[in-house]
Amino acid sequence: MAIKTKCMVIDDEPLGIELIQNHLSHIETMQVVASCNSAMKAYDVLKHQKIDLLFLDIQMPLITGLDFLKSLKNPPKVIITTAFRNYAVEGYELDVIDYLLKPITFNRFLKAIEKYYQHVARDSHEVIKDSKESDFIYLRSNKKNYKIYTTDILYIESIKDYIQVHSRDDKLIVKQTMSEVEALLAGKSFLRIHRSYLINVEKITAFTVTDIQINKTELPIGSSYKQFVSSALNSANS
Repeated sequence: MAIKTKCMVIDDEPLGIELIQNHLSHIETMQVVASCNSAMKAYDVLKHQKIDLLFLDIQMPLITGLDFLKSLKNPPKVIITTAFRNYAVEGYELDVIDYLLKPITFNRFLKAIEKYYQHVARDSHEVIKDSKESDFIYLRSNKKNYKIYTTDILYIESIKDYIQVHSRDDKLIVKQTMSEVEALLAGKSFLRIHRSYLINVEKITAFTVTDIQINKTELPIGSSYKQFVSSALNSANS
């Protein structure tokens, strides 16, 4: 079952609310969860209900739709619905998805919905991109700098003056100390379990008080690390 977009309609005219609700009733992926005839009532809804898409009239009593929008710290996506053309520039400056002039035909309404989904797709892409792009380190080997995504790393092994990065698909030998790479990975899901091993906690398959298993590889827990590792793993498990 597809996740439905939760919509709220704000308009001081009952016919305005009815029209938007009727248009939305023909779109299976849209769900009206609230309708309000004033911005003041809409405030209460937003306190208790997650709204994905807001259909907002401009000319309303006490506070206009645009002033209401300006007052929201984290507003949902907004489509303006109004009979007045002269607010279009101000509306777009507030990053609204679309500006619909009444009377709103269903065909024009559909174009606004398409714009909404384009915005959602773009935002989702940016979130994925930002998350992935920020979760990597560069390691130098054979005069090349290799981009290593931390989520791909299984564990890192110290071999004399080098480290070997064991990742999901490959191994990389780097002339760098374990302390240096540990600093690079600070704040991420990595745990030093031995003077020679730094592991990705998310890749643990099993563990005991003496060793940790990642896939089919068993790695020893150093005697001086046992208490620290035990506390860290118990904390992650609680």
